[in-house]
Amino acid sequence: MLILFQILQRTTKIAIKDEAIWKIAELMAYAMFVNLFLLGAEIFKEYYSATEHLTHFQYLFAGVRGHHALVPYAWAFVGCGIVAFLLFLFPATRRNVVTLNLGCLLIYASVYIEKGMGLVIPAFTPDVLGEIYEYTPTVHELRIGAAIFSTGFLIFTVLCKIAIPILTGEFAGTTDLGRPEELRPTPYAPARGTV
Repeated sequence: MLILFQILQRTTKIAIKDEAIWKIAELMAYAMFVNLFLLGAEIFKEYYSATEHLTHFQYLFAGVRGHHALVPYAWAFVGCGIVAFLLFLFPATRRNVVTLNLGCLLIYASVYIEKGMGLVIPAFTPDVLGEIYEYTPTVHELRIGAAIFSTGFLIFTVLCKIAIPILTGEFAGTTDLGRPEELRPTPYAPARGTV
């Protein structure tokens, strides 16, 4: 959303203040703190209780019995989340365009990796019989994911091309609905044929 606001600010007549962008960045810092706190609480709970469910976290963050395919993903989402939180925490870095956009990308990567690779797969590894089946995304899965995101960006772009002119009043025919001049209502008189 922050990147979109910056693009709209520079390419359209929509007036988006920098203060609004900075306030959203500040709110994102709070949200990332809550996200990292809950992740830490979950890890603490698993290691403190030391039940059989700890195996799933050990597989995710350290590997189990020589299987460690998800360990780089786990530390990547933790690292991206911490760096993004620090970038949004300090006003000097969240008001800088480069660090603001870098923080946005890091937050997106952190949450996407965590919810994708860190949520579902470790819950089923090892399985109920104790077997470990390693998983890494294939090229086909990455292409399908890129195609889904590309389709979403295309649809969003088309909708913006329609919505922005309507919002700014540049869209022809939005006020008179194509009626001839003599049938258009004036601001103080009702249209002909109305009671």
